[in-house]
Amino acid sequence: MNLSLSGQDAASSRFGDIAVVTFMVVQALDGVLTYLGVHIWGPAVEANPLISSAVAFAGPGTGVAMAKLFAVGLGMVLHLRRVHGVVALLTAFYLAVAIVPWAMLFLTL
Repeated sequence: MNLSLSGQDAASSRFGDIAVVTFMVVQALDGVLTYLGVHIWGPAVEANPLISSAVAFAGPGTGVAMAKLFAVGLGMVLHLRRVHGVVALLTAFYLAVAIVPWAMLFLTL
């Protein structure tokens, strides 16, 4: 039985691995920036109503951690279902609507 991947399958697998790891790193970075932002400017600074609700329910640390772990879990489900393009697009989306705005806000300090 041959368990090796063909060239195209190997490239797709490598792309998927890179996409999901990058997604997880971006989620972790967003979590840290969100936690710091809420700590510095208060919960009103968070624009995402899901994160705001989690923070109001469980506090900044636990609320942000729960939300980010949930997001990573969903990203892993997409990865395991081999929907790597969606994972990559979600990563780009989070960079544009979460990481860049937080970075701009922190640059004002």
